[in-house]
Amino acid sequence: MTRVALAFSGGLDTTVCVPLLEEEYGYDEVIGVTVDVGQPAEEFDEAEETAAALDLEHYVVDAKDEFADLCLDGVRANATYQGYPLGTALARPVIAKAILEVAEEQDCTGIAHGCTGKGNDQLRFEAVWRDSDLEVIAPVRELGLTREWEQEYADERDLPVEGGSGGDWSIDTNLWSRSVEGDELEDPNYVPPAEIYEWTQDPSGETEEIEISFEEGYPIAVDGEEMEPVALIQHLNEVAGAYGVGRTDSMEDRMLGLKVRENYEHPAATTLLNAHEALEGLVLTQEEREFKQLIDQRWSKKGYEGLVDAPLVSALEGFIDETQKRVTGTVTIRFEGGQARAVARDSEYAAYSAEHASFDTESVGKIDQEDATGVAKYHGFQRRLANSVIDGDE
Repeated sequence: MTRVALAFSGGLDTTVCVPLLEEEYGYDEVIGVTVDVGQPAEEFDEAEETAAALDLEHYVVDAKDEFADLCLDGVRANATYQGYPLGTALARPVIAKAILEVAEEQDCTGIAHGCTGKGNDQLRFEAVWRDSDLEVIAPVRELGLTREWEQEYADERDLPVEGGSGGDWSIDTNLWSRSVEGDELEDPNYVPPAEIYEWTQDPSGETEEIEISFEEGYPIAVDGEEMEPVALIQHLNEVAGAYGVGRTDSMEDRMLGLKVRENYEHPAATTLLNAHEALEGLVLTQEEREFKQLIDQRWSKKGYEGLVDAPLVSALEGFIDETQKRVTGTVTIRFEGGQARAVARDSEYAAYSAEHASFDTESVGKIDQEDATGVAKYHGFQRRLANSVIDGDE
């Protein structure tokens, strides 16, 4: 008997994949695997109900802790892509790995997803799966399916789906972010209605300050209360979201070259990234900060591609680990006007002296102010020389 494991959500795409894997690909049995990375409870209810209606053997894997750990690794790398925190991208390899483990445990010979041939997720899933000996199958992509065809197919077969995508928008939710796309949002000139937002309230005039504690670059406590990663992220999503923090409306360049419009909510991610960057600004030297921007950019790119286990990432994290040894301390964040702004920071490793920076002191340690005169004379000398040549003075 041949078995195939399907990344299963209970939505239209993965529901129609079940009979297609049997009829078009010849598999004797399909098993569904749903991975918990912080989705709403109703999504699991839908998956379980749909699996039961299809008489589908269904597995649910809890990967919230693993995903939260990866998100906080992303904080240390200041991980963003084109202005928004990585969320869906970081979740996909965690999901793919969990599905692969179930597939191998259940003696499957194939592994499948319901992604189209236009998006990023097909690449992120398959990057993990192609390390195995299992046949990788993508029915929606390989058969050139459209949503309209899928809905007609589901109606003909009386498959348990609820009106296509289940709503006007295509939504992906995990602990770290919530993305909304599709329908009228595909028009860059369309103003999104308030109803697309669930995690964030419209900003008001109210403000609040919280203190976030870091240890070696990892956030460990809020207002002095230590929390595990999942609980900390969930807490900050609620607190920061109440002040409208973490909304992004982006024209995103996908890996295949398509430009798409994406709307995101990420209150905890925005808060932690802003706080972490503020603490790095206090403790790292100028050279470290400048070079780390390059490191962070490359880490983020690999994260976006779903390649967080690449050798390059391990090498990048060697530098990140070294710099984060001093990123320990506290940051006070003020929520106001839809922003999470660092208003205070403190660390025993601060590369800063208030006395030296003060306008009220004459010297900087053993350096007198007049010692800067020679530096000031040399500063810009090559520019002045070049400009004189260009202007024909010499």
